Amino acid sequence: MTVKALGPYNFPPADRQELFGDDMLVHVNWDGNLLFCAAACFRAPKAMTWGDFKAQMVDPWAAGDPDYDPSRTKDWRLGDVPFEPDPNKTLAEMGVRHKAVIKFRD
Repeated sequence: MTVKALGPYNFPPADRQELFGDDMLVHVNWDGNLLFCAAACFRAPKAMTWGDFKAQMVDPWAAGDPDYDPSRTKDWRLGDVPFEPDPNKTLAEMGVRHKAVIKFRD
């Protein structure tokens, strides 16, 4: 739906990176899941390892679906590009940036 502004819109976004310091927003989408219809958004430190991010943020969220099995996650993508998460690398080292979308299937 197109929106026509009545005047100039000169307000900076409230979710811009500089407001989050060493943290960033990371969106996670479970593709094909009928229970979660949209991506979840997590505030995570750039220096957090993938292993910690998945164990502390993704797994508890996804466990809301009783069929979730953390060992069955596959087809990880950063945006639309396939990637292999390394549990010992930080989010920043793996190329995850502010407001990135990470997708997976099970």
